[in-house]
Amino acid sequence: MKKLYISIFALTTFLFTGCADDYLDVDQTESISTGDIELFNNDAGATTFVTAIYSKFLDWDMTSFGWIGLTSITSDDADKGSTPSDLGTDKDILDALTYNASNPSVRDNFKAYYAGINRCNQALNIIPQLNKANAGLRDRLIGEAKFMRAFMHFTLVKLYGGVPIVDHLPNPSSAEDNAMLLTRKPVAEVYAFIEKDLADAIAALPLKSAYSADEKARVSKGSAYALLAKVNLYQKNWQKVVDNCNLVTGYFLVPNYAVMFRLEGENGPESIFEINGVGSVPAKGIKQFSQVQAPQGTGGWGWGFNSPSQSLVNAYEPGDVRKEATIIFRGSTLYDGKLVPTTVANERYSYKAYSSSYSGADDSDANVIFLRYAEVLLMKAEALNELGQTSEAIPLLNQIRNRAGLANTTFTSQDDIRKAIWRERRVELAFEFDRFFDLVRTGQAKAAFQADGKVFTEGKNELFPIPESFLNEAKGLSSQNPGY
Repeated sequence: MKKLYISIFALTTFLFTGCADDYLDVDQTESISTGDIELFNNDAGATTFVTAIYSKFLDWDMTSFGWIGLTSITSDDADKGSTPSDLGTDKDILDALTYNASNPSVRDNFKAYYAGINRCNQALNIIPQLNKANAGLRDRLIGEAKFMRAFMHFTLVKLYGGVPIVDHLPNPSSAEDNAMLLTRKPVAEVYAFIEKDLADAIAALPLKSAYSADEKARVSKGSAYALLAKVNLYQKNWQKVVDNCNLVTGYFLVPNYAVMFRLEGENGPESIFEINGVGSVPAKGIKQFSQVQAPQGTGGWGWGFNSPSQSLVNAYEPGDVRKEATIIFRGSTLYDGKLVPTTVANERYSYKAYSSSYSGADDSDANVIFLRYAEVLLMKAEALNELGQTSEAIPLLNQIRNRAGLANTTFTSQDDIRKAIWRERRVELAFEFDRFFDLVRTGQAKAAFQADGKVFTEGKNELFPIPESFLNEAKGLSSQNPGY
């Protein structure tokens, strides 16, 4: 599985460089001649185009500092961290929810995800031309690319609301085509596009069990069903959530919660969609993902950002094993024997970002889990409860609690179970980049942020601003979100 990204860098240099100021720039495709494509006209070559999509998640702007800022530091689970004088470019502004349309993280994440979408469209354009590659493999690779394109559009719609749908390579000579691709689409239309891509992915992808051991990090049919259930969750299509969760088969909760976030537990039986980091040369980790979140100060080995909040600490019940598996405490000894000195700057750091072998390196072997089976159970429980089937939701909630070392819930009413599921999502998925979005979609944001000392402006802070640089490129074709 760690071989997934090793062979990709020459190809990405060849194909995926482009103008940094153009969100839809894929002109490099025009330089690929028939002879160049023929170099990749085999199974390995076809696979490499999709591996290039996975490798995009290793970039600094895709899954590292800016992403952490937008999805975690903004939430009540985390504070900026580091030292007061180290602002991390804009992480103090993100922490205070005072960002605007010129914010670097807002801009760079928007650009990174569209760059990823362009890689998907490159693969979807080129792979059908590779007629010497196995037909079944080509179908599967197209399914992987469509899953990734759906995931990226879903991330964008959660962050920014209605966004442009980029479903093909732009035509450089067509102003009409480029105008269409620079125009924001209504949220419902974006969701419909995502669902269509996922339906295509489901039809093409194999079960996880069909992959060989060195390919199990690739997305599967279960990945697509799980993501579709989450897309349904955000639209409150409760019965569809249940139906799609029921189709996520072949996964189970691992007994030891903490192991999932260590090298030994990567891509295990609970993992549904996980991005691999590789610390060794010439392989590549998620750029500085571990480093920017590691303990900072005397005796530390990182920058100290994204510090777990006191609010998160207080959310854990006594005896919950997830607290110690999620939060590094100053003065503690880590699972590998490494001591966190009492001299580091902050009281708390993210354990889920810790890399034992590459603790202070730019590139570590830490993975990022975007979807796992515990969330499928919680999504199904939430949907069943909203459908009035509370008695069926409770056992699913209890599975999550029992794995964490907690007793069954004592709540029985629909409203109490709703709140219990929301709280369970918080402590189960802490530092897995869902908390901000969960607060918004469930209507808890204003009260939760107020309790954490932040001002959440309703009608504005539910979405991040559309980057000003994109609006300038769009030349009036797209509008700004309210309040910015």
